Amino acid sequence: MSGAPPAPIPRKRHWGCILFSIPIAALLCYALFLFTAYHFSYSTGNRVGFIQKFSKRGWIFNTWEGELAMVNFPGSTAEIFAFTVRDADVAAAVNDDLGKRVAVTYEQHKGLPRIFGDTEYFVIKVKKVDE
Repeated sequence: MSGAPPAPIPRKRHWGCILFSIPIAALLCYALFLFTAYHFSYSTGNRVGFIQKFSKRGWIFNTWEGELAMVNFPGSTAEIFAFTVRDADVAAAVNDDLGKRVAVTYEQHKGLPRIFGDTEYFVIKVKKVDE
């Protein structure tokens, strides 16, 4: 043995860890986005009209989807407002008011995938309007 220090061992880069970390970070960012989009609404509002269509749809994840026909004055073409209902109690109330004039309160959630519903408008409350 001589008195010379040992040669330094070259460091290997851990490309496997880096390549594994990138998709994990992307998935975590997407999960954070979904959590935020699901729990915080982009906008809220009310619409008044007649419930003309309401059905439970989906292969695996069933959602209640409906249409509200909004008429400004008799004889005019109705504007259709498509919406989704998540809550079973609200869905039962909508079913009870089919064909009647109602006011719906909704929240808009932008960016959610279609697994959460066909529309970005989620009805949270329905109330029958006296004519």
